[in-house]
This record gives sequence, C-alpha cells and structure tokens, in this order.
Amino acid sequence: GNPLISMTNRYCVFGNPIGDSKSPAIHTRFAQQTGEEIVYEARLAPIDGFAAAVRDFIALGGRGANVTVPFKEEAFRLCDRHTPRALQAGAVNTLIFAGDGITGDNTDGAGLVQDLNTNLGTVIAGRRVLLLGAGGAARGALGPLLAEKPALLVVANRTAAKAEALAEHFAADGPVDGCGFTALAGRHFDLVINATSASLGGEVLPLPAGCYAPGALAYDMMYGKGDTAFLAAARAAGVTRLADGLGMLVEQAAEAFFVWRGVRPVTQPVLEALRQP
Repeated sequence: GNPLISMTNRYCVFGNPIGDSKSPAIHTRFAQQTGEEIVYEARLAPIDGFAAAVRDFIALGGRGANVTVPFKEEAFRLCDRHTPRALQAGAVNTLIFAGDGITGDNTDGAGLVQDLNTNLGTVIAGRRVLLLGAGGAARGALGPLLAEKPALLVVANRTAAKAEALAEHFAADGPVDGCGFTALAGRHFDLVINATSASLGGEVLPLPAGCYAPGALAYDMMYGKGDTAFLAAARAAGVTRLADGLGMLVEQAAEAFFVWRGVRPVTQPVLEALRQP
C-alpha cells in the first residue's frame, strides 16, 4: 500500500498489560467493513512512561489512540482539551491527535449503555443499579448510566470514602449514592455492574447475600474465557442473567471509530465473530 496512507491513518491502544487486547482485531474488522484505510495496533506503555509513549506515537504519524488500564485518568491530565463526556468522567479512553494538540473523549459509558440497551435488551430507566468500584472505569460509566434515569444508582467501593466522593461528583446528574460493601446489606438491585479490576486477579468482591433482586443482570466490564470471578460468584448466588464486558468493548470501540472517522460501524457481526471459540 501507499506509505502515506498508513502514515496518516495510524491508531493504537495504549495499556499495561496490553498483550491480550482485542481492540486491534475489532478496529481492523470495522475498517474492513467500512472501507476506511486505517492501521491499528496495540502498544505497551511503561507504567511511568505513558506521556512519552503518546508523544512517540504522534511522532510516528498517529492520528488517535484508545487508552486502557491503568492510564485513563493520566490520559485525562495529558489532554489539551476535553469533550463534555470526558470532562464529566474525569477519565479519557479515546485520544484525538491534531495540529492543535490532543483532545480527550470518553466512549466507555456510551459503549456500556449501548451494550445494555441494544445487545442485552436491558432497560435501565426506573431500575435499581449497583456500580462496583470507584476508579476510571466507574467514572466513565456514571454519567451515561444516570442519563438513562435509573430509580437509583449506588456506587460501592472497598474504600467507602472514594465511592462517596464519586457519588458527590455526579450528584447533579441523578439519584446517586456512595458506600462501602458492608453498607449494601439488605439492599437489592436489578442491575449489578462490576467496574473493578478484581476479576483480573480472580478475586471475589465481598457482596452481601441478597444483593441481586429476582431477574437481576450481573454485568462484568471485564471479560475472559468462561465466567470471570465476579460472574462465577453471581451464578453461584443464583443469578441467571449474566454478561461480560465484550459487548461494551466492541461498542466503545465503535464509538471511538465514529469519533475518529465520522463513520459508524455495525457492531453485531464483529461481536459475534469475537464470541466464536
């Protein structure tokens, strides 16, 4: 191909670790489907070298990048300007590189809501939602979840103070409350979303029994082969509606692709292809 084309249309995902990232496969399929000529790769950024890794990629002709664990809050600080949803989240997962600097966006919450609404047929309006975790993943999800008008949204975190601070930050956006895990005793939720990285280490969150209302959906933003630790625990607790974060990954990628290219890919065939064993 024309080296100029690959120069002008380079994208990547930054993370640490990054080896198992499905993002290159997703964006390559989107490009094939839409006829957009892009090259998309995974790039490992050193834990203490994220900003330098971004500058190196821009110097190589990078047009944009996705950002995954653990750099979403650092990416926010690196940007010259932010979209409204990135400002609301205080975290960035999508970078746009242009002559006038770096713009930060956040497509995580939009991707989550799209997956819940469209792929999983889950109504959020009027439901009781529990969001586990208070880091960048939770921050990205809160605004778009509250925009769906749940009856209430509780943020629970190991460190209660962090959950309380996050709830306060989003208080203007809807009925949101923050607490520690023990404070969940006796409360029931229709949708429980794991936004912690506990599943990566196989650890199970200390959720009190009865957290799941009848017919509840357990949703893990993480994904892996088979059940994550969170989903396995939910299954053991009798939950029958379970979903991992693969749909969210594909939907946030589609939103990022749209931000970069102005073309919206069809996600269903890509999600089905990734689900193949």
